[in-house]
Amino acid sequence: MANSLPNKDTYGTQSDAFAADSDLHRRSIAKERNLSLGAKPLGEDGGHNSADDLLEAMGYRAELTRSRSTLQVAFMSFVLASIPYGLATTLYYPLVGGGPADIIWGWVTVSLIILCVAASLGEITSVYPTSGGVYYQTFMLAAPSYRLIMSWICGWAFVVGNITITLAVNFGTTLFFAACINVFETEPEVGIFAAEPYQIYLIFFAITILCNVVSALGNKWLPYLDTFAIFWTFAGLICIVVCVLAIAKNGRNDAAYVFGEFDPSNSGWPAGWSFCVGLLHAAYATSSTGMIISMCEEVQQPATQVPKAMVGTIVLNTIAGLLFLIPLVFVMPDQAELAALVSAQPTPVIIKSAIGSSGGTIALLLPLLVLALFCGIGCTTASSRCTWAFARDGAIPGSKWWKQVNPKLDVPLNAMMMIMVVELALGLIYFGSSAAFNAFSGVGVICLTLSYACPILMNVITGRKQIALGNFHLGKLGWFCNIVALCWSALALPLFCMPTAIPVAPEYMNYASVVFFAFFVVATAWYFVWGKKNYQGPPTHEDAVLEARRASIISHDGKAQF
Repeated sequence: MANSLPNKDTYGTQSDAFAADSDLHRRSIAKERNLSLGAKPLGEDGGHNSADDLLEAMGYRAELTRSRSTLQVAFMSFVLASIPYGLATTLYYPLVGGGPADIIWGWVTVSLIILCVAASLGEITSVYPTSGGVYYQTFMLAAPSYRLIMSWICGWAFVVGNITITLAVNFGTTLFFAACINVFETEPEVGIFAAEPYQIYLIFFAITILCNVVSALGNKWLPYLDTFAIFWTFAGLICIVVCVLAIAKNGRNDAAYVFGEFDPSNSGWPAGWSFCVGLLHAAYATSSTGMIISMCEEVQQPATQVPKAMVGTIVLNTIAGLLFLIPLVFVMPDQAELAALVSAQPTPVIIKSAIGSSGGTIALLLPLLVLALFCGIGCTTASSRCTWAFARDGAIPGSKWWKQVNPKLDVPLNAMMMIMVVELALGLIYFGSSAAFNAFSGVGVICLTLSYACPILMNVITGRKQIALGNFHLGKLGWFCNIVALCWSALALPLFCMPTAIPVAPEYMNYASVVFFAFFVVATAWYFVWGKKNYQGPPTHEDAVLEARRASIISHDGKAQF
């Protein structure tokens, strides 16, 4: 095998087109870029080769600036989950599903499972660090006989999951904002803000536009925004914990209640299944785990930074989540009253019950509202990158527009605007169903879970051989993590299509399955119209990556280290 990188004939037709378009050169060095070349070792086989060299060997040219450090990647990963905001907006699910035990132990259970998912994806990402993420990884790990269809399914699930989870974040922020306004009500359930469907939609519209404007125009400042969000989060978290426990106007529940009370009577489901349905709370908050992979082409050392960020963030999120949830449950009012809330947003009510003051309550909720905007901006950024990456391989209708990168803003602006339009259109579902948020959050978790499972399953089927040389290889522990991740995926797919409670009326139905089916129809139709004849997957081949990994142990002066 030669020491030089394979020529374009190795890759196939899509890479030929790429080579003709870019001549396999990186974009002009006149443009300011913060490359990893000459900085710290990439850790890929011990070499110092640029991450862009490996990317080009995979068949792609570097189009985005590599400006994020390890901490900045970890901070963005944290912001994508945005604990405690993610837990605050979906607290209604475990509260109905079982109450305190479902809230606390559901969070712990899902966090441990997602840690296995993050570790499994981290192993694979250390070998295949590209914005194509799980879609690219699935193609590389699957057998040639079914790699096209598997990568197609995975890619569409990943894109749909990114779009709908971003939609869920912005819509959840809207509902949470409406509930925060109503802490100024003078009588229970007689709010000062009517929150009519058109009002909710207009607020959602404004939040979505704001997140897209900041993500598009402030791209170079986003790493600093993510860093600020970390300090903002923990400052707000400390204020909430100290105040609700110290004041506790209506008293505190005992530890036996907080850690042991389980009452599924509000859901109508059998006890065991009710507990599981309540897990959507934790699953939603941790669903962004693999979204950070889409930022690989803006990271200085993606093969090492991104896996560490994914796993480290889960540990940090678990601790932050417990610090947020346990004090709330200690001061939580009657479970049945909270389950009956029309707003389905119990967090503001719990905090007001503990503080006893509307002004004090809104002051404690303000950090969560700001964090919600940070989360929306982060999700908007990540979803635009994954859509752009999938479009550059021609897998999305109108790919020639969505694969473009705006040279002035250094972002895939067209893809971002397309996603924004889709989100605003889906938001109209709220006019027909007040449970639209259930559909958005449910289908987001379902699609992302499916997309994460695809490369993990392919990795297991091939005996984990292709990741053996990765920088994040876990050995035998990796097998355990893979199996746990796959079992969770098998449970989550049907589970989160279920309504929170039964019996269910049409306006309270969980339409996650309907939204998921609609996207599935679009993806399937596009495959048979175009994909079956033209889609070839990413413009690469295993040999190219193997060559690139060998080339990565060659020093910059070209001297071989064999």
